[in-house]
Amino acid sequence: MYRQTILPRWRGFNLEQRIGQTGGTYSEDDFQMISELGFDFVRLALNYKQWITEGDWNRIDHDKLAPIDQAIDWGKKYGLHVNLSFHRGPGYSIGNGGFEPYKLFRDEEALQAFILHWTTFTSRYKTAGDNVSFNLLNEPRGIIGQPPGIGPAEHAVVMRKTIKAIRDIDPVRLIILDGLDAGKVPPIDLFDLAKDNVALSMRAYVPGGVTHYGATWDGNERYAHIEPKWPGGVTPEGVWDRDRLHNYFKLWGAFAESAGMGLHCGEGGCYNCTPHGVALAWMEDVLSFLQEINTGLALWNFRGPFGILDSGRTDVAYENWHGHQLDRKMLELLRKYW
Repeated sequence: MYRQTILPRWRGFNLEQRIGQTGGTYSEDDFQMISELGFDFVRLALNYKQWITEGDWNRIDHDKLAPIDQAIDWGKKYGLHVNLSFHRGPGYSIGNGGFEPYKLFRDEEALQAFILHWTTFTSRYKTAGDNVSFNLLNEPRGIIGQPPGIGPAEHAVVMRKTIKAIRDIDPVRLIILDGLDAGKVPPIDLFDLAKDNVALSMRAYVPGGVTHYGATWDGNERYAHIEPKWPGGVTPEGVWDRDRLHNYFKLWGAFAESAGMGLHCGEGGCYNCTPHGVALAWMEDVLSFLQEINTGLALWNFRGPFGILDSGRTDVAYENWHGHQLDRKMLELLRKYW
C-alpha cells in the first residue's frame, strides 16, 4: 500500500469563526476542549477581507491580525498545530459570496495582492516555529461564469510565484497546497516542490451525495433529493461503493509516496442531514483508508453541523459535555483510528 511518510498524522478540526466577510472570534475553550479530547491540529479558515482597510486589498491593517496571533498562542498552549488557510484570498474563493475586483488565476493585480498577504503573514509568523503551517488557498477550482477555468497550468503559476516570495523570507515554513477540483485532484504539476517543504492537502467529501445530503448552499441542491446509504447506493456522482472510495484514497497515497510529499486531509465529514448511521458507516471506511495511507484528518467542523459538538442532528443521543452536546459515537469512531 502506498503511503505518505513526511507529515504527522494530524487529527483535529477546522475552526470557521473567521471565514465570513467581517467579525467572528476564536474561543480559548475550543482549543482547550480539542486538546482535552486528545486531538492535535486546528485549521483556521480565514478571509482576507477581515484584515484590510476600507475594502482595499493592498492596505493591510496589522492590528486586525491580532485574533490570529491569539489563536496561534492558544495552539502552543494546548499542544495543537495551527494551520492558516486562506478560504478567501485576493481574487478567489470557492464560495459565491463576496465581490472580487480581479481574478486570482487570470489577473496580475490579484496575484500581486495574494503575494502581498502571504508575505505579510510570512514575516509576521517567521518566528512561530513548527507549530504553524500555511495552506495557501482553500479548494481551487473553476468557477461558473469566471473563465478561464483553473487548470494545472494556471494554478501552478500562482502557487510557484507565491511560494518563491514566501521562501525569500522564510526558507523552511511548511506550506500545504490543496488539490485541484476543490481538493479532489492531486496537483501533479507541483510535485517537484517536495524538496522545498511543500505538502499536499486532500478532501474527504466523496461521494457528495453522502457527505452533503440536504445541503443547499453554493449550488449543491443536487445533493438534497437522493437519500443516501452506505456502503453503496446511487448518488449524483453515480454509484459509489467501498472499492471506489478506497481507490480514491489509494490514488492520493500513491501520488504522495511517489513524489515524496507530505499529505494531510484538510477537510472531511458528513452534513447533519445525512442519517447518523450512514454517516458513521461512511466515516469508518474513510478513517480506515486514511490510516492505510498514513494520513490524518481535520473534520469540518468542531462545533456545528459536520462536527462532534452541537451538530444539530435529530437522530443522535447526545451527551452533555462542558455545556455542549457531544456526539460520543462519532468521537469514539475518530479515536478508534488513532
